[in-house]
Order: sequence, then structure tokens, then C-alpha cells
Amino acid sequence: MSEQDTSQERTEEATPKRQEEARNKGQISRSRELTTMFILLTSSFVFLFMGQQLSFSLENLMINNFSISRQHVFDQYFLINALLMSGKDILISFAPFLAILFAVAFFAPLLVGGWMFSAEALAPKPDKLNPISGLKRLFGVKTVMELVKALAKFVLITGIAIVFLWYNLVELLGVGAGGLMPGLAHASDIIITSFMVVCLGTMIIALVDVPFQIWEHSRQLKMTRQQVKDEMKDTEGKPEVKAQLRALQQELANGRMMEAVPDADVIITNPTHYAVALSYKPDEMSAPKLVAKGADLVAERIKAVAKENDVMIFPAPMLARSIYYNTKVDQDIPAGLYLAVAQVLAYIFQLRDNVRNAQRPPDELPIPEELKHD
Repeated sequence: MSEQDTSQERTEEATPKRQEEARNKGQISRSRELTTMFILLTSSFVFLFMGQQLSFSLENLMINNFSISRQHVFDQYFLINALLMSGKDILISFAPFLAILFAVAFFAPLLVGGWMFSAEALAPKPDKLNPISGLKRLFGVKTVMELVKALAKFVLITGIAIVFLWYNLVELLGVGAGGLMPGLAHASDIIITSFMVVCLGTMIIALVDVPFQIWEHSRQLKMTRQQVKDEMKDTEGKPEVKAQLRALQQELANGRMMEAVPDADVIITNPTHYAVALSYKPDEMSAPKLVAKGADLVAERIKAVAKENDVMIFPAPMLARSIYYNTKVDQDIPAGLYLAVAQVLAYIFQLRDNVRNAQRPPDELPIPEELKHD
């Protein structure tokens, strides 16, 4: 099959089974650019609404750390305690910001490919440690394409930044004209705004990368026609195996039917091609039940078993065919055949009970047109 796969083109869409197998291996479509876009945009909006609070926290932290009294200079534990306190203050100040970024970094990848956990993907792969394979990946076509994509992203982002700074050049040059504190506030506003504008450039990259990653994943999972055929054989079973199973099931069903023939009340025959075995116990059944049926060789076998067990055989070609085609084994006969079967059973029961002056066997049985089968 491998030789056929290499000689055939992968033109068929991946089957659900192949998609499931790929997902179990951790092969799903993912867009790193989409995650990067959400992280950067979220960071810019957080800085926009929380930037003043974070800057005040950093300002107080720097003031406290650079304002050291003479007493603390000679304290050998002061620097360690100050470092621990500064770390705690930074963590508390930036905790909301870090929590938001963590949530975005966790949920953003789920937008393409959905949730996936694969133990197989986490398993170590020795072939990854092969230096020859590593060199092939390093100088492969995929690596070159990734390099081209990285350069294109760099050019795009750099171009957006240059254009923005060029249009705000006058404002940038005037930052220092208003004093230190107003200048710092103005500069921070320009930095945050420029950061947001540059982050918007990542939206263009994500809009291109997401459809490309979905298309690339679909292309990698495509199958040859031979692979599709082989999968159908594995899924549904090979024809010869299915034929053997059907033959075995039929043999088992025939065996169960033959076991029910000795307990039947009558065998109605075609008389050569069809045979149906009926059982009726008035105290237990609401209608006569078909316990066995067969055609040709199976019919001959039913009649032979019936003769061996003294089950009466009644020739009624039209009725036999009607029951055969309209009733399944272990089911009651159709209501339209009640009268015809009742006449046959009445005659059989009289013979079996040795009733004197028994009625003659019915000649014409009432069978509805819709139940007849030639």
C-alpha cells in the first residue's frame, strides 16, 4: 500500500477517522499569530486603562528603593529584605495584568482547532534528536517559508511603526518643551498609542495566517484514493470477511429456526420452494407466530425436520408465499392473514385431535391482494 500511496496524489479530503487519529496525535490547526495578536492587543488596552496605576506603583517602588537611610546602609539584611519586599510589591501591582495575559494566552489558541490534550504529542520522540533529521528540517522548504514569513512580518510591523512615527514627528520633537513631568506624561501617551497602532498590524498578519493554517492542516491530512479504500475496508470490514460473517449468522439463525420446528403446529408449504412453520397457543398468544421459514434447501430441511417430529404439513402455495414475504421469524402473522391461517389451523387441530366428521381441507383461502406474492 505504501508504494501506491507514493505514486498517487493526495486528492481526497480527510475522513473523520483520519481527522480523529491526527487529533489524538496532537496534529491540529493552530495559529501562533492569532495568539500573538490577542496578547499584544490585550497588553496595549491594559496599559491604556491601567498604565497610570502601574506607573505610580513603579514610581513609588523606585522612590522607596533609592531612598536609603544611613541606618539601613549598615544593616547587612536590609538589601535582602528590600529585594523581597520589592518583589512582593511588583507582583501585587502587576498581578491583574499578568492574570489577564495568562487567560488570553490560554484561551486564544482555542479559537482555531479547539481544546486538545494529547499524551502521544507529549511523548518523547527519538527522531527529533537525530542530527541529520535536524539539518534537513533546518534547511528544508518549511524552514525557508517560515523565514520568509518572519521577514514579511518584520517589514510590515516596521513599516507601520515608521509611518506612525513620521506622521507624529512634530509631536515627538515637542515632548521636551513642556517640562519634565508633563513631558513624561505626553511621552507615555505617545508610546502607548504607537504600541496600539503597531499591534493593529498583527491583526493583518492573523487574518492571513488563520486561513492559511486551516488550509495547510487540511492539505497535510489529505489522502489518496487507495488510503480511503483501505480505511473503508478496515472500518466496514473486507467483503470476504463480511460474507463469511453473514453466512455464519445465517447458519446460526437457521439452527435456531430448526430447533423451533418440532414445537410448531403446522408447516405450510408451496409445496416445493417455500415452507413456513407456525405456532399458535390460544392461552399464551394473541395471534399465530412464525417460528421458522425458508426457501429451497432450507424449506426442504424444515419439512424433513417436521416429518421426523410428526409435525403436520399443509400445502397452500399462495398462503405460504404470503407468510414468507410478509412476516419475519418470531413475529405474529399480519392481521390480513388471520382468517386464512385460522381455517388451516382449525383443520389441523381437528386432524390432530381425531375429531369425527372433521371438515374437509379448505380449498380457497381468503388472502388480501396487498399480501399476495407470486
